[in-house]
Amino acid sequence: MVHVKRVYDPPGPDDGRRVLVDRLWPRGLRKEGAAVDEWLRDVAPSADLRKWYGHDPDRFAEFAERYRAELDGGEQAAALGRLRELAGDAPLTLLTATRDVGHSQTAVLAELLS
Repeated sequence: MVHVKRVYDPPGPDDGRRVLVDRLWPRGLRKEGAAVDEWLRDVAPSADLRKWYGHDPDRFAEFAERYRAELDGGEQAAALGRLRELAGDAPLTLLTATRDVGHSQTAVLAELLS
């Protein structure tokens, strides 16, 4: 089971492993106090794709398509493989600082992992 949450949300009993999937560390969150088990920054969209998208919901479908293409190669593919390992048979929570988690890379990743 794959959950999606904001990294600022408190951990829940059903979260399982909590993995941050943003390329940049969230503003205002101290690493020492964060409820993050692992940070897989390499699975995040490239800086160019992230800037192009700009969290515009009207661009989400094309963003998701471009992001899936990025996940097919290199470090991103290896990081996606790591997420697949973690999602194997235990709960996994994908974390992001993005306000609109339904229109973020976490939504795309959750779909790929389900």
